Amino acid sequence: MAEHDTDPEFDLEQFLPYLLNQAAEATSRSFQAVYVDLYGMTRTQWRVMANLGKFGAMTAKDICDISHIEKSKVSRAVSTLESAGFLLRTPSEDDRRAEFLSLTEQGMTVFRDLGHRANEYDRKLRADLGEQISNELIHLLGMLMKR
Repeated sequence: MAEHDTDPEFDLEQFLPYLLNQAAEATSRSFQAVYVDLYGMTRTQWRVMANLGKFGAMTAKDICDISHIEKSKVSRAVSTLESAGFLLRTPSEDDRRAEFLSLTEQGMTVFRDLGHRANEYDRKLRADLGEQISNELIHLLGMLMKR
């Protein structure tokens, strides 16, 4: 009898990558209400702002690499954030095809506000899970990301 004949039937709802994705979606959607209601932003726009707020000026390619977002989504988010006055594009002196993205003063104000709200959301989520489970989860997620 072949080895795969003894394998249990595949169950998507017990498949760890699926469960991790569902948990990430659920927690992300819950926080999404904050930046959508307050600033009308998409998830990608928030993620672009969060990266620029944390790391400072960088290229769209850098943002794609750090946050694993498709280039086309980042490009659309950058255009919208620039139109809203949250983001500034500065041509690179070294590479005419590249441009550095940075938050404007208004963008930094929005980033700080959403960052404060994100910290509050995170504190509540950790309190709901409890300190021990939160710490274990952080440790386990770190292990998975290093794989």
